[in-house]
Amino acid sequence: MSVSIIILAGGKGTRMKSIKPKVLQTLAGKPLLRHVLDTCKPLNAKHTILIYGYNGQMVKDEIRDDGIVWAEQAEQLGTGHAVQMALPHLPKDGKSLILYGDVPLTQLDTLQKLIDSNMDGISMLTLEVDNPFGLGRIIRDDGKVVAIVEEKDANDSQKQVKEINSGIYCVDNALLHDYLPKLNNDNAQGEYYLTDIIKMAVADNVDISTISPTLAFEIEGVNDRIQLANLERTYQAHQVHALQIAGVQFADPSRVDIRGTLSCGSDVFIDINTVFTGDVRLENGVRIDAGNIITDCTIGENSHIKPNCVLSESQIGQGVAIGPFAHIRPKSDIGDDVKIGNFVETKKSTLHAGAKVSHLSYIGDAIVGREVNVGAGVITCNYDGVNKFTTEIGDGAFIGSNSSLVAPVKIGENATIGAGSVITKDAPDGKLAVARSRQTVIDGWQRPSKK
Repeated sequence: MSVSIIILAGGKGTRMKSIKPKVLQTLAGKPLLRHVLDTCKPLNAKHTILIYGYNGQMVKDEIRDDGIVWAEQAEQLGTGHAVQMALPHLPKDGKSLILYGDVPLTQLDTLQKLIDSNMDGISMLTLEVDNPFGLGRIIRDDGKVVAIVEEKDANDSQKQVKEINSGIYCVDNALLHDYLPKLNNDNAQGEYYLTDIIKMAVADNVDISTISPTLAFEIEGVNDRIQLANLERTYQAHQVHALQIAGVQFADPSRVDIRGTLSCGSDVFIDINTVFTGDVRLENGVRIDAGNIITDCTIGENSHIKPNCVLSESQIGQGVAIGPFAHIRPKSDIGDDVKIGNFVETKKSTLHAGAKVSHLSYIGDAIVGREVNVGAGVITCNYDGVNKFTTEIGDGAFIGSNSSLVAPVKIGENATIGAGSVITKDAPDGKLAVARSRQTVIDGWQRPSKK
């Protein structure tokens, strides 16, 4: 039976105090709604219907996934009203997952179990909690779901029930087409409640199955900045816990952020206040010191990233030392046993094995050979204001401190560049090249002094 997905994403999120719709607020570096969409992708749903509303164009601008069917909820009149907006796009056969753009962390295996448990028309995601105050209770009779009772309507006995309604359902489309048009807003809020379809199903003797998520945070929604921050820390702790089980050592598990995917080999150490973004892989024996920001990088075995570096979209070899205070910009390919020191910046450059750039240098659009030594203050002048050009430095070359290599230029193997040179022409293999003005001593010159 085919599956459709309906995601409610039309709310304003007034308590966020933001011009952005609530579903575009970020958790672990990406919008809440993006978490839901990414989780659902492996389900290969026949239709994904996204109900949008407040500042809906912002949502459309952010979410450009192929195959999404957009359905506008011009007025926010309740969850039932929101799902009604999906009916014109919903097939009469199959079944639908009903999800929420502000409930970001429901796991894929939970959703699959919810789909599989829908044998008779409706399955629900419920959870027993220690403190159910304010939440809708699941009322059962002889084990069967017979009602959902909201806190304000619950009697003393019902308030003792600890099983709560998550609002996440899998419902046969035929039932949605039957029940949703029958909803009414005869209640104190004047809204159309999706929970009323459960009441209709019970009246029709539809057997309602339930499952529970593996993790409690899977059903946590976000309404304000406090809840968002709390869920962020819960999710970060969950990710770190899984890595600890796999053998990764954290100096302080509460002081690391993973905003993407982090995979690690054995004997990896991660110090405090480190942020991982995108897809990051740390091989065996990698050490990440405090204060690093690492985005979309692979870092080879036994490499050491010293404090306060920024690494982006680059490949780092084995036995590499980087930092402190280095900036590895996109498309840097750092070979084995390379040393990159403090206040060094690389961009779109390849540094082959054993090269050293130890201090205060910029290496951009360059190919640096094996065992090259780049002195302090060296820069590759790769940009003429319009175009970028390449600098090539041969194996074993020595670049003296405070030199400028004006690209396009080639430095030969085992060449030496004298300190303070401005090199504009190719330097031959094995030779000393010096390009600087002759030192002059001016007799009789008087240094100015204050009167």
